[in-house]
Amino acid sequence: MKLSLITATLSASALLAFPLTSSAQTPSTAPIKIGVLTDLSGVVADATGKGSVEAARIAAEEAGGSVLGRPIEVISADHQHRPDIGSSIARKWFDVEGVDVIVDLPNSSVALAVQNIAREKKKIVMFSSAGTTALTQEQCSPYGIQWTYTTYALAHGTASAVVKTGGKNWFILGSDYAFGKQLAKDTSDVVTANGGHVLGTVYHPLNTSDFSSFLLQAQSSKAQIIALANAGGDTINAIKQASEFGIGKGGQKLASMLLMITDVHSLGLKVAQGTYLTTPSYWDSNEGTRAFTKKFEARVGHPPTFLQAGVYGSVRHYLKAVKAAGTDQSDAVMAKMRQLPIDDPFSQHAQIRPDGLVVRDMLLAQVKTPEQSKKPWDYYTIVATTPGEDLVWPLSESKCPLVKNDKKS
Repeated sequence: MKLSLITATLSASALLAFPLTSSAQTPSTAPIKIGVLTDLSGVVADATGKGSVEAARIAAEEAGGSVLGRPIEVISADHQHRPDIGSSIARKWFDVEGVDVIVDLPNSSVALAVQNIAREKKKIVMFSSAGTTALTQEQCSPYGIQWTYTTYALAHGTASAVVKTGGKNWFILGSDYAFGKQLAKDTSDVVTANGGHVLGTVYHPLNTSDFSSFLLQAQSSKAQIIALANAGGDTINAIKQASEFGIGKGGQKLASMLLMITDVHSLGLKVAQGTYLTTPSYWDSNEGTRAFTKKFEARVGHPPTFLQAGVYGSVRHYLKAVKAAGTDQSDAVMAKMRQLPIDDPFSQHAQIRPDGLVVRDMLLAQVKTPEQSKKPWDYYTIVATTPGEDLVWPLSESKCPLVKNDKKS
């Protein structure tokens, strides 16, 4: 009797230590958690911020609110444009809160810091709002995707067009952090490559309120074109103060290398009219973009910027990949994201390269005059579509360690 009792006890212990296969394969009920790391209160809050969070939520809702039988949860935080704060949030999200993927990431310095952590943790990060080419060049990651744009694309889309129309002499005014410096460099390279000349470059502090000394330097250079390599509130303030200085009346023209539809709205068409810009997407392009905009505008109060549209597209594609992979395991999901076609209405002829860069067609647009605008937010005339292949560096010139030598041929 004692032997039978001992045997039964051991058998029960063994069952506890080694669960039945059917129990071990029970799907997790933990949520698929998406972290929107963004600017909720700073210089690009209008272009990202709350709108980016709502864009992610719309993508989750369109997926049915769950995937693989697990609810989809969207959380958000403000990195305050500080890499240390962004890094701290990312570590907590990955290590403690079970976040599966981080998206958005305005501010290239923050984005690069978070990409390092995501690489270490083998977690996916998708950049809608960070434009530095370092994300998919020297500091590329097998878990990082640069979804929406790069400084290289914006510079090639806008600067090359302006130079070809006769704007040969340039002065560049850029923001003093990774994004602004990279955009200024890319703009300078494009101008020079197309036969133009850069007469000077100056950098201003992020979120400055006084551009007078910088604009005076640009004005005194006698350059035909003053390029603004900045974003959000900095772009708006620079354009407003340039108007106050009479820069446009003196024959010099402004070229904004990164201009959002929310920036145009803040400036007004009377000030912004005629400005050329490159944009990855526009809310009024097709039935799909208009349908999304109707949902988005009901929550946020305005159409999406291309950064917010990028968050929507990236989350949508991620969730489709999770479903197709049958798991949220990062390597499997990344493989599916590369394999599946990108089909959101804001992404035309888009594909993910081996370096993590999404190649997409972009639009060369011109800001309408007040007379040309026929309805609210009817701000752009689409001048041309630029093929994605013309807006990226060739893989043969890639500095990304993920690009195999046989692709550099």
